[in-house]
Amino acid sequence: MPIRPDGTIVGVRLLKRYRSACVAVVGLLAVVLASCTSGEPGQEVAAAATETRGPAGAVPAGLERFYSQPLEWGECAPYATSEDAESVFGSTALQCARLTVPLDYAEPDGETITVGLLRSRAGESEQRIGSLVINPGGPGASGMVAAASIAGQVSGTEIGQKFDLVGFDPRGVGASEPQVECLTDAERDADRASDSETDGSAAGVRAQEAEEKEFAERCTKRTDHGARMLAAIGTRDVVKDMDVLRSALGDEKLTYAGYSYGTRIGYTYAEAFPRNVRALVLDGALDPEQDLVESLVAQGEGFGVAFDEFTSWCVRQQDCALGTGKAEATKAYQDLVQPLIEDPVDAGDGRPLSYEDATTGTIQALYSQQFWGQLNSGLNELREGRGATLMALADMYNQRGSDGEYASTQDAFTAIRCVDDPRVTDKAKILEAQRRYSEAAPFLDDGRPDGAALDACAFWPVPNTSQPHLPNVDGVPPALVISTTNDPATPYEAGVNLAKAMGGALLTYEGTQHTVFLQGVSCVDEVATDYLVDGALPAGDTRCS
Repeated sequence: MPIRPDGTIVGVRLLKRYRSACVAVVGLLAVVLASCTSGEPGQEVAAAATETRGPAGAVPAGLERFYSQPLEWGECAPYATSEDAESVFGSTALQCARLTVPLDYAEPDGETITVGLLRSRAGESEQRIGSLVINPGGPGASGMVAAASIAGQVSGTEIGQKFDLVGFDPRGVGASEPQVECLTDAERDADRASDSETDGSAAGVRAQEAEEKEFAERCTKRTDHGARMLAAIGTRDVVKDMDVLRSALGDEKLTYAGYSYGTRIGYTYAEAFPRNVRALVLDGALDPEQDLVESLVAQGEGFGVAFDEFTSWCVRQQDCALGTGKAEATKAYQDLVQPLIEDPVDAGDGRPLSYEDATTGTIQALYSQQFWGQLNSGLNELREGRGATLMALADMYNQRGSDGEYASTQDAFTAIRCVDDPRVTDKAKILEAQRRYSEAAPFLDDGRPDGAALDACAFWPVPNTSQPHLPNVDGVPPALVISTTNDPATPYEAGVNLAKAMGGALLTYEGTQHTVFLQGVSCVDEVATDYLVDGALPAGDTRCS
């Protein structure tokens, strides 16, 4: 689910759209954070403890001290680095720790960094199978926040009884140290307020590329260890950290649930450590063969379908902001948001609601039907020249707290993407992708000529470390892949393709949202629980709704 407002993967205008396609944090975390509490009544307090459970399973030569390290578990509140984290880290039933890993695995005796961990312990120690490690996507989303947010829902279930639920913040993210740092809070606010990416003129493209180059330079300058850290921030290194984590937790084999971009972590881990896999649940899949351009266009199709579903619902409401006819809904939406390019409206807190923020707020709402009413209210407000509700949705998406501080997700997203995939510098390809995207998601067409500006990755100080390819997973146990028919961010067919590539089973969820496991759909949770506990895969063409 990409989410950086001042960068793009294929080009600034295109990437501002693409940013919204990959982060499960808005699909998974926004849903559970809306109803979570800081603790569950009656839960036993998790006492502080130093545990040495490793080494477990295979240990690569030269990394013994990392694989056998003790973990010092304690209260989680000191680990909070965002408002979302503060809201869920207060539970006394949770424990947090730091995992030490090499900055560069080619130099295991060199500098080290740390990875933040959060754990909700299994309810029945005698039935405990091991740890269920989760990642909510992004790239750049906090696995610690994800685990804390769903711990209460998992508690008392078979998963909660038999597995420690463990979330980790990947290197450079959240509570992990150091964080990737690129923009200050004020700089990010200013970037969101600017709609310069809509200027496709030659001068506009030059200005956008200058901004993107400056962004890359700021990331290098402001992140501890500079280019060395940025070179080691990608999925290639995250899965190595995850194998260290597996051993330190005392698990000979990994049990893992990954959402959205977290599916890429899952299949990359399986390829790197095929003998260390116990079970993989991959929900909201990325297609491992798809390059960035094709992935973007496919995501545009997903958002187009989701917007169509929203309008079908909206026109049945008495107060639909887009009128009473579906055929006119896209034009009605464009008539509301396109004027913001020249004339932003007051968001009620001294900030202007820009075109970018209005469309970002819309995209946030399309991740889950529970936000459709809020989106309609925001669009009705916009008719009256007010932008508070759409700005609140955009803030949720961008993880801006009420204090004006941002989580690190946006900066980390770009840093990870820039080393995970080859940079795109063919301007003809960028323009073609923009055309195809506008056709797939016409509601996001800003009505202005396209411009082929390069994104920050084109100016990144280090090369990419991965390439799109089918993973070689010979000897890996079959995975369970969950794919949603009208997923707005990761299209259904990507899940179909990943299930084939992994030699696994496909579980289809018929709905309109991004990711579904452990989000209140009992049919999905039952199938996935049977798989995680007993290794039982569903029969072909199993569907939930």
